[in-house]
Amino acid sequence: MTTKKTKLNIIKPQLGFVSMADADLAARALAVHDGMAGNAAYPSPPVDMPGLKAAIDSLNAAIAASLDGGKAATIEKDKRRADVIIMLRLLGHYVEATCKNDMNTFVSSGFVTSPATRTPAQPVEKPLILALDQGSPGQLIVTIKRVAKARSYEIRYAPVPAGGTAGNWFTVTAASTKPPAAVSNLTIGTNYTFQVRAFGKLGFSDWSAPVERICI
Repeated sequence: MTTKKTKLNIIKPQLGFVSMADADLAARALAVHDGMAGNAAYPSPPVDMPGLKAAIDSLNAAIAASLDGGKAATIEKDKRRADVIIMLRLLGHYVEATCKNDMNTFVSSGFVTSPATRTPAQPVEKPLILALDQGSPGQLIVTIKRVAKARSYEIRYAPVPAGGTAGNWFTVTAASTKPPAAVSNLTIGTNYTFQVRAFGKLGFSDWSAPVERICI
C-alpha cells in the first residue's frame, strides 16, 4: 500500500536581483530595510540594518553619479550593486528560514515571494486603489480592491512637488487588502502620489492608476 505524499509549499523569497534595474534594486533593498528594521519576527539578521541602509545610500549616490556615463562611475555603481545584492541574498535566506512558512511574517520582511519556475509569466489582474484617506498626522491609509489569487500587494508612493513630477519612489508590502495599509512617517503638508500592484503565483501585475493626496 502506497502512502500519498503531501506537497509542502515552502515560502521562498525572490532573489533574482542581478537582472533588476538599478532603481528597482534600490527600491527593493529599501523595502527590506524598512520591513526588517525593528521587526521582532527577525531578531538576529545576518546583516545589520544600519549597514544595509548605508549600502543603499551608497548605491543611490553611485546611480546618480553614473548618469553622466563615465566608465569609472559605472564601475563604482556596479560595485555598490554587488554589495547590496550580497546583503539581500543573505537576508533572503534568513527570512526563508525564520518566517516559519507564515505568509504574514514573510511579507513583513519586505521581500516578495519567488514566482513559480518553468512557467511563463502571467501576472495577476491589476489592482485598484479604492480610497486614500488621512490617518494620524503624517499617515495616509490605502484601501486596495482585492485581486483574485494575489499573494500580496506592493504599494509605492512618492512626493509630488507643486507643478512637478513624482520624486523618489518608496515601497511597502501589504499581506492582504484587509485591514487597509497604513503608510506612516510622511511629511505633513506634502502631496503624495500612490500606486499599487499585486503579486501572484506567476509574478507581478502592472501598477494601478496613480492616486494623489496631501498628507496632513
